[in-house]
Amino acid sequence: MAEPAYLPDDPDPSVQDLIAARPHLRMDAQAGLMFDGVPLARIAQALGTPVWVYSVDTMRARLAALKTALGGLNADVHYAVKANDHLAVLKIFAEGGAGADVVSEGELRRARQAGIAAADIVFSGVGKTAAELRLAVAEGIAQVNIESPAELATLSAIASAMGKTMQVVLRINPDVDAGTHAKITTGRADNKFGIPYADAADLYAHATTLPGILPVGIALHIGSQILTLAPYRAAYRRAADLVRGMRERGLMVDRVDCGGGIGIGYRDDAGASPDGFAGVLRTTFGQMGVRLLIEPGRWLVGPAGLLLASVVLTKANGRFVVVDAAMNDLIRPAMYDAYHAIVPVSPVDALASVRTSDIVGPVCETGDTFARARALPAVEAGALVAILDAGAYGAVMSSTYNARPAAPIAMVDGGRWTEIRPRQSHKDLWANEHVPDATTVWN
Repeated sequence: MAEPAYLPDDPDPSVQDLIAARPHLRMDAQAGLMFDGVPLARIAQALGTPVWVYSVDTMRARLAALKTALGGLNADVHYAVKANDHLAVLKIFAEGGAGADVVSEGELRRARQAGIAAADIVFSGVGKTAAELRLAVAEGIAQVNIESPAELATLSAIASAMGKTMQVVLRINPDVDAGTHAKITTGRADNKFGIPYADAADLYAHATTLPGILPVGIALHIGSQILTLAPYRAAYRRAADLVRGMRERGLMVDRVDCGGGIGIGYRDDAGASPDGFAGVLRTTFGQMGVRLLIEPGRWLVGPAGLLLASVVLTKANGRFVVVDAAMNDLIRPAMYDAYHAIVPVSPVDALASVRTSDIVGPVCETGDTFARARALPAVEAGALVAILDAGAYGAVMSSTYNARPAAPIAMVDGGRWTEIRPRQSHKDLWANEHVPDATTVWN
């Protein structure tokens, strides 16, 4: 099952339509494809390919648009660090007034390193270790999203032993299908996430009796790349009903963490509307006197990144276009059958006759395929192509499979660009490996 934004037989948009749908892109007749005023060919020439490119202007603009949509609501934005955890990215969102939603000790430490205050950090995730919970308590973060009775008991023991009181919300599982890919849905009863809806009120009441614990609300997150409002309406309606029922029992509930999951357009569509999402929040929670938290990731950073690649060769009269990027760089197409638009960087290539090709990488896996039967202007060896909307779940999910060094990352801002991560060297791949020899002491 592919991500549900598009049907397999949807016609491929033209290069011109793809660029027109993205205000941060422009095809210049001389310089070629421009990313927020910077020629992408210039970055490729300086850093080689494959190379990631992120846009500061696009990130700032999307965060500002989201905050405008939320205007009038008592709502805080916590950027989902898992989408793209580069320190420079975290700093941009922190400067824009966003906190952080983290799911591991590493993400928590990254957020703090980027200058995000502990009081602006929410810790989610289904399998927090005791060590991670101790760090959360020691740092004094805003809240821990509790996923199970066992986790609640563990946190209570840790916090009370440390002489601290930790604010918690209980993450409920509303049993709502978000209509997205099975691997990124998180709110159905058969998913591993959250506390069963029917058990939440009793567990919340129990939490009020535990030392080191201050329950302040509930949380939910139903999935990623959600493109319609109906799943949100259904899930939030259940959450609101739960809050009302808990308040009738005399329980204090003043916070609802609404999760994220707002989808983006990967073809020539606009994706989900933040105004529509905010409208659902207003309709559902606007008169309840609760503080709202939202945790977007993909919507903020996805369109702000792309992956530049060079064509290595073509095969079978252009049926296969082999590029130097691979599934180890961008795994989403292999993992989810995800669609990413691909456009030539050269203005000449962009006007070439269209042919149907599979765009593939050099890794020794048939799954190392970015697009199948894609209508694309004919590109030949040496051409540059841009794989669009790869700012979320791109570099952060990459690996060094096939002993392929991690690609560099460039950032553009106000018509300028700079490198924010160098290309990994081949020697770096084995720099921390040790081969036992005759002098090795075995334990």
